[in-house]
Amino acid sequence: MIVGIPKEIKNNEKRVSLTPYGAKELTKMGHNVIVENNAGKGSGFDNSIYIESGCEIKESIEDVYKFSDLIVKVKEPQELEIKLIKENQLVFTFFHFAADRSLTEGIINSGSTAIAYETIESRDKTLPILVPMSEVAGRMSIQNGAKCLEASMGGKGKLLSGVPGVEPAVVTVLGGGIVGTNAAKLAAGLGAKVNILDIDIKRLRYLDEIMPKNITTIYSNEHNLLNILTYTDLLIGSVLIPGAKAPKLLKKEMLSIMKPGSVIVDVAVDQGGCVETCKPTTHENPTYTVDNIIHYCVSNMPGAVPYTSTLALTNVTLPYIKEIANKGLDSLKDNFFKGGVNIHNGKVTHSGVSEAFNFSLSNF
Repeated sequence: MIVGIPKEIKNNEKRVSLTPYGAKELTKMGHNVIVENNAGKGSGFDNSIYIESGCEIKESIEDVYKFSDLIVKVKEPQELEIKLIKENQLVFTFFHFAADRSLTEGIINSGSTAIAYETIESRDKTLPILVPMSEVAGRMSIQNGAKCLEASMGGKGKLLSGVPGVEPAVVTVLGGGIVGTNAAKLAAGLGAKVNILDIDIKRLRYLDEIMPKNITTIYSNEHNLLNILTYTDLLIGSVLIPGAKAPKLLKKEMLSIMKPGSVIVDVAVDQGGCVETCKPTTHENPTYTVDNIIHYCVSNMPGAVPYTSTLALTNVTLPYIKEIANKGLDSLKDNFFKGGVNIHNGKVTHSGVSEAFNFSLSNF
């Protein structure tokens, strides 16, 4: 099979979907890997390393799409790329369809098969490919949120950790999944007072057992959230419903409860955001202000640390890429790819995408 690795063109996205070392495993198995010129440069991998791994370098993104059976990406196809996707081509990437009707319709019209990283389920119901990027995003949400709290960024001018004699900041995390857990651990490690809200009591019990003592677990309901917002300095939105839009837990009118200069980092922005006032931003222009509250809603947060993110992503995607390369479309009917196929031959095959836009649902 011919596997294509295009250069990412989303704003300030420097990750690449496959390391040269991952590509070498594919070429040793007899597959052809074509890589767009300088696709890996932002992650620290020059063309020469890919060539040494047996890859062919293509000068243009058009050639990568033209000659590939399987396209492997990091972020959802942009407008230019949607036009290049061919009928019956396999595209493997983060799609987050439920947050983007235009993207969904574009892939439907292409006649391709879209396999979404974020909806592939393991037997234990976890999302193996989403995990490493969620770990990165969760930790970065605290780094970026702490920066936004600085007065120069419009924030309260509050140090997350505090200092002896001065109280630390209060961080509230909505959702106790992978993103939320990583955000809470980093915030707690810096010395902040941390609250984690979730509706899963079993998860809260588990977190209560393993987390540091400066983390408090709280059952998520409107009453508790309204109370906590009055003294929250940094709020992290990390709620996920696989393949579907994130629920809007924090309404616009709730912003008035928060003190001016407080910060919201909505990591769920890829799935529409769990904060009503959330809208996608970029690394170039990451923040905006609504009712005196700083919003940080960058939709490709791990793209700011491309070396770490690329290695972490390839670690989990490579077994799936090998499976597709070896078996083609038949591999996607295996339980290994459960939940992964979102669109096939112009038809929606994932319930979350179907429900988001009221499209008819087909079986795969």
